[in-house]
Amino acid sequence: MSRRHSSRPSPPTVALPPLFQLARCSLEQITKALDNLCAIYIDTPSLVLTKSSLPGHLHQHRIHDTSVPDSGYASAEEDEDDDDDFRDAEPYDVDILLSDTFEREYAIRWLTGFTARSDAWVLSVDSEADARAALVDTAASILASLSGDEEEQPLTRKFMFPTVAGEVDVELNDAPLLSEDHTSVGLQSWASSILLAERICASPEAFALTASDARMPRVLELGAGTGLLSIVSAKVLQRQSSEPRMRPCVIATDYHPSVLSNLRSNVDTNFVHPFPVAVQSLDWQQPTYDGELERPFDVILAADVIYHPEHARWIKNCVEHTLVRPDDVVRGGLLWLIIPLRRTGRHEGMSNTVEEVFPHVSTIGRRVTKVLELAILRVEELERHAGVGRADEGGYKLYEIGWVQASRPAAE
Repeated sequence: MSRRHSSRPSPPTVALPPLFQLARCSLEQITKALDNLCAIYIDTPSLVLTKSSLPGHLHQHRIHDTSVPDSGYASAEEDEDDDDDFRDAEPYDVDILLSDTFEREYAIRWLTGFTARSDAWVLSVDSEADARAALVDTAASILASLSGDEEEQPLTRKFMFPTVAGEVDVELNDAPLLSEDHTSVGLQSWASSILLAERICASPEAFALTASDARMPRVLELGAGTGLLSIVSAKVLQRQSSEPRMRPCVIATDYHPSVLSNLRSNVDTNFVHPFPVAVQSLDWQQPTYDGELERPFDVILAADVIYHPEHARWIKNCVEHTLVRPDDVVRGGLLWLIIPLRRTGRHEGMSNTVEEVFPHVSTIGRRVTKVLELAILRVEELERHAGVGRADEGGYKLYEIGWVQASRPAAE
């Protein structure tokens, strides 16, 4: 369905001013914010003032994360920024924004917060009280249109990944995000996992997902979400199994209870008993290494798991405990980490934290005393695929991370 607005709108995560600063927002700023939402979600001419009636240069608030570490998708009401500088939002294709579930959820949360705390804003300027009240009514109308009378329904997604031996078919349940809990993002499949799954199916040997010496590699997924990578890895390894006793061992981990429940359901949908994928809870910040996590893994997979500067450090600590270390018999395990390059919003530049925590192999010196250290062995930049990914994802970085001999000064 095409939109009738002549200009291209911006993502709500960028264009909507932080509610923390609502008292400082002008009539024109809120007008522009709501007009932007109408351009995305309302298939009618704008419900609010047209751009021709606005001042020539309006700015939008910078979205900045000052929250404590969480899954990354904090409420629109929690963004605080003491910087008075603003930046212009980059326009996006309206069809991409319209299909972006995360942007829609963010807009709903913002509209809910705006209407709930609008009284003080309406009355703050007497001469504009009527116009401001009309904007609150407009916001309520947009919210009603977005929310609808029925709850969002789960979505069944079917993937078919080509391999040299035929397609790998996966069926996943993408459950609705929990509106009352922003840490439930793992209920949906994200583009990073889809792109990595494609590459694994095309060349499993490149990711060390091949059987050798009559054994299967042990595979761990961090932040598994819907379980796409775990399920794909297990299906790829199943095709290599020549004996019934050679069963894949894939452990899919996450933290949120609703995510774990949906993850188990997806495993059940894609396999018959005995399942080659086991689901286990793992909290990166306070990890407990029990059950299958007591033994190291040959391959660790992680897709779109960095939403706070602390996440990369927590993940590194987990990998140090769970990745097979090299010795005279066994080569070391590998971590494959793929992250989106977000160009705007609160998660802009979060990819930099990976390279701050994991050094590149070329920067590690070689002196007398050697210790094992995790380092980036290779980085590949991937282009965005049409129709896949959120509006703010400009591409992806795929990291190959493994153990290297790092130098330490010799003891005197």
